[in-house]
Amino acid sequence: MAGPFPPFEPHGGAGPRIREIPLRVIVPNLITVLAICAGLSGIRLAFEHRMEMAVAMVLIAAFLDGVDGRLARMLKASSKFGEQMDSLADIVNFGVAPALVLYAYLLDGAGAIGWIAALLFAIACALRLARFNVMLDDPDRPAWQADYFVGVPAPAGAVLVMLPVYLGFLGLEPTRAVAFAACAYTLAIAFLMVSRLPVYSGKASGSRVRRELAIPLILAVVLCALLLASYPWLTLAVSAILYLVSLAWSVRAYSQRAAREEGGLEESAAE
Repeated sequence: MAGPFPPFEPHGGAGPRIREIPLRVIVPNLITVLAICAGLSGIRLAFEHRMEMAVAMVLIAAFLDGVDGRLARMLKASSKFGEQMDSLADIVNFGVAPALVLYAYLLDGAGAIGWIAALLFAIACALRLARFNVMLDDPDRPAWQADYFVGVPAPAGAVLVMLPVYLGFLGLEPTRAVAFAACAYTLAIAFLMVSRLPVYSGKASGSRVRRELAIPLILAVVLCALLLASYPWLTLAVSAILYLVSLAWSVRAYSQRAAREEGGLEESAAE
């Protein structure tokens, strides 16, 4: 007798059918679902005016959403089903949840303009993710450009757009003027996400660390964790501002790399 649910097909039925699914294939999808639950719970907490917990849940959702894909690759449990789930979760956790939390905390003070800003941010996030998925399959893109994102990535955009909330927790009064300023800031982050701005991805550094840098790296990670635990909103606010400042460095580094690559191609053609 058939059960109430259809069989779980990790690859959409395209591969060979197996009677039992390994647990390692299900774990990344379970983390993705938990990330969606955290993001949606953050929205509920925001409209219940429990803002600190709401922001924490959105950040947890973003963290889990970043972990599931890496865990799937580590466990060799990548699947077409997981890829589709992850894409849908990204829209919720990086687009919808931050926008609605920010709207409930501050943007509603700007009336309809605040709602428009929140909607445009969520839409920009969806467009950014769609473009990212399409560019993964672009065979004409030079290999060196994989070291750079095109536009601010969605996870970074989600953390950046809530900067007014961090500042509010630090004492910034949520007045009507601040709400309108936050609308302009939200639209600016949305624009950065869908722009062609080259943003350094850090992939070029690889998965190996030079021996002399291992201990400083461990200390730096521990220091960041301690600062985040002791001064969470100040640490997040400073990190967001530093990230925005670093975008100018990314553009400069990209321009220099592009010039070197073009010069190398011209030399090869001349030979």
